Amino acid sequence: MTVAQGIGVGERQVAGDQGEPSAPEVSRRGRRLTPYLLLLPGLGWLLLFFIVPIATLFSTSTQTRPPGSEIGVYVQTFRWANYVDSLSEYTTQFGRSFLYAFLATGLALAISYPLAYAIAFKSGRWRNLLLVLVIAPFFTSFLLRTIAWKQILADDAWVADGLRRLHLLSQSGHIINSPTAVVLGITYNFLPFMILPIYASLERVDPRFMEAAGDLYSNGITTFRKVTFPLSMPGVVAGTLLTFIPAAGDYVNSALLGNRNTTMVGNAIDSRFLRVVDYPTAAVLSVTLMAAILLLVGLYIRRSGTEELV
Repeated sequence: MTVAQGIGVGERQVAGDQGEPSAPEVSRRGRRLTPYLLLLPGLGWLLLFFIVPIATLFSTSTQTRPPGSEIGVYVQTFRWANYVDSLSEYTTQFGRSFLYAFLATGLALAISYPLAYAIAFKSGRWRNLLLVLVIAPFFTSFLLRTIAWKQILADDAWVADGLRRLHLLSQSGHIINSPTAVVLGITYNFLPFMILPIYASLERVDPRFMEAAGDLYSNGITTFRKVTFPLSMPGVVAGTLLTFIPAAGDYVNSALLGNRNTTMVGNAIDSRFLRVVDYPTAAVLSVTLMAAILLLVGLYIRRSGTEELV
């Protein structure tokens, strides 16, 4: 190699060192970008199927129908009075929805906790079978399960007949088409959402904690109150949220098991969207329901001391 060739090679090497990143630097940069690239599909999904529909719904809530236009034709006029008009008209339905959701959630918790406790600590070899029985209702359509409850709670079915024999129900009384039937239907349909999170929390509790409480002369009630229940609180919070949120917006149980006096806000939204074709009112009710649920969930999680679940 001549002197001139050597000088040329050296200049190219120096230029390459100064103008192009080295292989380790490129590798480090790629590792830093990889997590963000992996997030792109999920972010795109949320943008397309969550952010855009929510924004569209919010935009629809401030629209009005031009005079003389066809049914279902609305234009954006930013009429915020839609919220005042709609909420004043459907205040009763909102209150009834949250009341039924609270009752169903409390009833589901009272049923689910003993059952989850028994599965976690007392079931032994029957644990897997019991868990299958808990999720077995999901093998059937939500609608079919509700129709089955309509048959179970009918006036000529064994439940009503048994209550009449026990003089707990008058001869002219009935369970079907009543608030009781609606709450029972909601409780049943969302019961697995309460059982499974509580079981998951209880299953992780170390039994030695309860044995230690007994060694410290704690009775069963005190052990449960001071040890078992606090350790299972994340499951209780998750179960109540998974039950309350869909229960507040449910409309199938009210439509099939209730009457005109048991309509919930979900029934009003369904009617306004699909029958009356009043899109702004339906959008107002939907946005308000979501906002109210988010507010209640935030307060509940903060009150229960499990902010990490948000």
